[in-house]
Amino acid sequence: MHVLVADAHLVPHRAHLEAALPAGTTVSWHDPGDRSVFDHLPDAEVYVGSRFTADMAAVADRLRLIHVNGAGTDKIDFGHLRPDILVANTFHHEQSIAEYIAGTAVLLRRGLPAQDRALREGRWATPGYDRRIPQPRTLQGARVGYIGFGHIGRTSWKLLRAFGAEAVAVTGSGRVDAAAEGLRWAGASDRLTALMTESDVVVVCAPLTERTVGMIGADELRALGPAGVLINVGRGPLVVESALYEALSTGAIAAAALDVWYHYPDAAGEGRPSELPFQTLPNVLMTPHVSGVTADTFAGRAGDIAANIGRLQRDEPLHNVVHGQAGHQLS
Repeated sequence: MHVLVADAHLVPHRAHLEAALPAGTTVSWHDPGDRSVFDHLPDAEVYVGSRFTADMAAVADRLRLIHVNGAGTDKIDFGHLRPDILVANTFHHEQSIAEYIAGTAVLLRRGLPAQDRALREGRWATPGYDRRIPQPRTLQGARVGYIGFGHIGRTSWKLLRAFGAEAVAVTGSGRVDAAAEGLRWAGASDRLTALMTESDVVVVCAPLTERTVGMIGADELRALGPAGVLINVGRGPLVVESALYEALSTGAIAAAALDVWYHYPDAAGEGRPSELPFQTLPNVLMTPHVSGVTADTFAGRAGDIAANIGRLQRDEPLHNVVHGQAGHQLS
C-alpha cells in the first residue's frame, strides 16, 4: 500500500506515523500544494492532507481513502470523488483548545494585554494609579456561555469549572443534559439572546453550517454588553464580521480573542485575516488559527491516521468516516 502525505503539521511526527503503519506500507512526503503530489497520486491508495481538489481526484485512480489531519473537511471537493473513496477525519485538539480558552478568558477578563502595552510605554495602568480603570474580576462566579457544546466545549468547561465559574450552553439540537454536565441551563439556539445577556464570557465553538452563518450579530453582541468577553474558536463567519468590529471599536463589548477568521493566507502564510482593521483595536487578541496547534494534538492525530490505515488494509470499518460507504461509518 502506498500512502501520500501532504500535510506540514505531520512532518515533526513522521517517525511516529511511519512506525505505526502496517508492514509493507510505502510513504511519500510532499509539501501541500507541491506539483510533485500529482506524480505520486496515481499510485496512492491513501492520501493524507487537508485539501483535495477536482484535479487531484482526476488522477487518483487507485485511491481508497482521504484522511484529513484534523476535523474540518471543507477543503475536500466531495463532488468529484468516486463513491468508493472514503474520507475520514481526526480530532485530539480539545485539550489544546480548552487551554487556549481558559488562558484567553483570564487574560482578557483581567485586562492583561492592555496593561502589558501600557507598561512598555512607562504607564502603570492599574486602578491604584488611574481611578478610571475598574478593578478586574476573577473567573470565580463568572458566567460562561457556550455556543456549541461538543468535545471542545465540554473539555474547556472542565478547566473553567475549576476556577469556580458557572456555565450555560446553547446547541443546535438543544439536547444537552444540563444537570449531568454541571451547567446552570442548556437549550436550543432560540435561547441565544438569553445566553448572551446572562454571560460574562462567551465561547463560540459551534460548527459552521448554513444555519449558523452569522448567528451572532449586532443584537447578540449588544446583549453581551460592555463588560463581556467573546472567544471565537469555532469559525469566523459564525460572528458577523462588521458587527464584531463595530462592537469592539465602540466598546459595546469589552474584548475578544479571535483565533478563527474571515480570510485565510496564501501558500506562503501571507494575508490579512479580515478586510476590517481589527489589528488597530487594543481590545482584540488576534491569533492565526493556532488554538489547537500543539505537539500533543498532532501526535494523537498521527496515531489515529495510522490506525485507520491499518483498518483499511485489514478491510475493517474505519473510525470517523465522514464520506463513503455507510457500513464504514462508526462515529
